[in-house]
Amino acid sequence: MDCPKCSSKTKVKCGFVKDVQRYKCKDCGCQYTRQTHRGRPLEQKLLAVTLYVNGLSLNTIGRLLGVSTPGILDWVRRFAREHYEKPQPQGHGVVLEMDEMWHYLQKKRKNSGSGKCWILLPDSCLNGNVVIEVRAC
Repeated sequence: MDCPKCSSKTKVKCGFVKDVQRYKCKDCGCQYTRQTHRGRPLEQKLLAVTLYVNGLSLNTIGRLLGVSTPGILDWVRRFAREHYEKPQPQGHGVVLEMDEMWHYLQKKRKNSGSGKCWILLPDSCLNGNVVIEVRAC
């Protein structure tokens, strides 16, 4: 590893930065850390994402490429975060709050129900159907 400033080979160790060895050039006094790239090439990461999108499991992709399964998952998530376009909602929804809607199951008198916020989204205006989506508000 040569000095990035003057390409000299004379160097001494000069402490640590974030648990990485730091060096100081004897000729120009420049302080530097290792400059070589670590990690897998971008082509291999894109291949992993393509294989995942085409239905291969994370374990299979990891075995094929020699990478751990969590590493493949990180690549897929990072790619999704950087390239995903969030769809814009179309139409409008009606928000209803159903407070303490309860009913009894069988004859055991066990309470079951919901006190959550419900969102009704029209599925099709022609037939009057709605989609009910339950979310915690």
